[in-house]
Amino acid sequence: MKNTDKTSALDLKLTDFLCFAVYSTNLAFGKAYKPMLERLGLTYTQYITLVALWEEDNQTVGSLGEKLFLESNTLTPILKKLEAMGYLMRQRDPEDERQVRISLTKEGRKLREGLTEDGFPQTGLDPDDFVQMQKAIVKLRGNLIRSTKDRE
Repeated sequence: MKNTDKTSALDLKLTDFLCFAVYSTNLAFGKAYKPMLERLGLTYTQYITLVALWEEDNQTVGSLGEKLFLESNTLTPILKKLEAMGYLMRQRDPEDERQVRISLTKEGRKLREGLTEDGFPQTGLDPDDFVQMQKAIVKLRGNLIRSTKDRE
């Protein structure tokens, strides 16, 4: 919503909501990623799970969930599907049986090699604007997370 003293809730239009701008941009990203994801046979959530594992292999379910902002009950079915596809393995941590560790298989690592620059959506932003936009969105996310924790 706009941050002005003069705007009442009755005057707001859909385009005035920042949350709608972010939501509809997320939908646009989904459409832009669709050809690459279809080629890989992955959903977007499966893809970002693999990206997080390419960044750091052999993570616990908990640490992976924190990075992806996903609860364990949401992440587990994704991991099971990726395991069935042959891209990762789930194993109990030998040092702490309560923890499940996720590691990439050879096929999971190989999948990354098939990615090319032309498969990624183009934002049309110049590099400086891209970095500025990404930082602003991350800051917004942090602010929203903090504000919801304050209410708990």
